[in-house]
Amino acid sequence: MGQLLSAAGPALVVVACLHLLCGTAVAFDNTTTIGGHKVTVVGHPRVIDTPMGKAVEFNGKDDALFLDLHPLAGAETFTWEVIFRPDADGSPEQRFFHLQENGTDNRLLFEIRLTDGRWCLDSFAKSGAASRALMDRKLLHAAGAWYHAAMVYDGREFRNYVNGVQQVAAQVQLSPQGPGQSSAGVRINKVDYFKGAIRVSRMTRGALTPAEFMKLR
Repeated sequence: MGQLLSAAGPALVVVACLHLLCGTAVAFDNTTTIGGHKVTVVGHPRVIDTPMGKAVEFNGKDDALFLDLHPLAGAETFTWEVIFRPDADGSPEQRFFHLQENGTDNRLLFEIRLTDGRWCLDSFAKSGAASRALMDRKLLHAAGAWYHAAMVYDGREFRNYVNGVQQVAAQVQLSPQGPGQSSAGVRINKVDYFKGAIRVSRMTRGALTPAEFMKLR
């Protein structure tokens, strides 16, 4: 997938790169490669045009992209951002972006919970015995629009954001994860498919502030 947008600092890790790259984020503008790495396609996710550029749309039933890479492997602190559009007619529980360490259940997950056309963000991190889920079902957002979501870990606190507004935070000690895999549009074990679209993602080795996040438009 193509490269898009400027980074906030030198420690940026692109969503599909084995090494640090200089100041780029990754656009979901095709279903063949991400950052030069081959993608395994499940179902028929399709490239669509949006007012902000191209995106990959998932049908919520059997569409997904898989990559044999964990972009945040080894990161002691991190920021993971994604610009996405959840649709109003998806399943109540959806996993739309997943990173997992090989051979363990250590993982990072972006999820949503959808009720009556409104959704809340659920961000999950597990590393060894430590894990935290960040979700507040009262913090609802209208489906069908584009949003910026982020999870941030500063070595002490894990927190998530929607459009730069903090949703939930929790204290946790997360050790760095090892090499692994990624999936977009579904959890890696192919359950809880996502209905909607993903436009761009950025991963940074470091805890960014909301002022340093990618801009939605």
